[in-house]
Amino acid sequence: MSVDITTGLAAPHTAEPHNAVRSDVEAATTVAAAESVLSRRFGAPVRLDADEDLGGSDRSVVLRVRVAETPFSLPRTMVVKHYHDHTDNGRPDPFAHEAASSQLFTALTAPERVSPELMAHGVAERVLVMEDLGRAPTLADKLLGEDPRAAESSLLAWARALGRLHATTAGREADFDALMRRLGERSWRDPIANEARVALTELPELLSEALGVQRNPDAEAHAAGTAHLLEGTRYRAFSPSDVCPDNNLVTSKGVRFLDFEWGCMRDIALDAAYLRVPFPSCWCSFSLPPGMTEAMLAAWRAEVSVVWPDLDDDAVLLPRLLDAQVLWVWLSTWWLLPRTTEQDGPIDPNMVSPRRSAALADRWRRLHTDAVACGRIAVAEHARAVAEAIVSRFGAEAERLPLYPAFR
Repeated sequence: MSVDITTGLAAPHTAEPHNAVRSDVEAATTVAAAESVLSRRFGAPVRLDADEDLGGSDRSVVLRVRVAETPFSLPRTMVVKHYHDHTDNGRPDPFAHEAASSQLFTALTAPERVSPELMAHGVAERVLVMEDLGRAPTLADKLLGEDPRAAESSLLAWARALGRLHATTAGREADFDALMRRLGERSWRDPIANEARVALTELPELLSEALGVQRNPDAEAHAAGTAHLLEGTRYRAFSPSDVCPDNNLVTSKGVRFLDFEWGCMRDIALDAAYLRVPFPSCWCSFSLPPGMTEAMLAAWRAEVSVVWPDLDDDAVLLPRLLDAQVLWVWLSTWWLLPRTTEQDGPIDPNMVSPRRSAALADRWRRLHTDAVACGRIAVAEHARAVAEAIVSRFGAEAERLPLYPAFR
């Protein structure tokens, strides 16, 4: 994704070339770390060969490895994620979050699991060895492709998998806490929580300075109230936090979630809002065809209502969903809105990505529509004013957010 959710800053996405290991030293170090934890896990030497660079980030190296020598029955290939040292004590350690998250999912039964199985991990080595799910396309591949039916079915499968993830991890917060403590982390936090609270406070002034939007006390009060979603609620479950399309594989067995660097327990409405505000923290945040959001919401709802039957009631779900939508629209606007002296441009200039202004105007227009439906008139009026101001400042390019390429 192109917005770093631990800093709130737009971060350029650098595409790593596949089939080319980034450096001999990094590859050798990663392979050696994986061999060490596997050998320790199984009690005999395991030898691996680097097979493919799967990208990683500035925080980690991710390789597909082949098993070259082992006395055990192991998969022919596995995926290794090797984290660099964590030096910023003011921010959560992504290795700990991913290791705890992967252990939580591996403890589930195979039908419940919507992630790769964790084969082994090493705290000292800061490495995870995981099941290789193969070369399946990502949800981003489907949405940026040319097959609208494949894109539609993948979105519905993703929504169902998200609901199943929430349903199967409800009530497991104590387990997640214990796993984090075993990894040396005394606490964990939702990575967007601090940024969201700042955004809810600072955005009105930013909208006034950058767009000339007058302050709306009633809308601001409603937005401030959405911070309750960042606290303890009865609708909490595991969230990968980063559920962007490129972090989800569309496999023959269903959608599988990847990348739990910021995995945490939080209110499920914060993930469900991605169905209304398409992927607000991601670089590929285009628009969806009419009816797609409603179909995705129904698929997600069918899974979570087994655990939370009251969410089948619109009077319960829709106000919570609107609150989460408000929070994400305010936060993403605080992240992405060009300041007074800044120019407009793509969310991520290195990827197939919409313009910031077009994405934000579309989010505020959708917020206006959904707020009207919920009877939140002050929120709706404020949303319309912001959308109109964005178009007024940035011109025709902000008037329409294009559909995902698969639906054009």
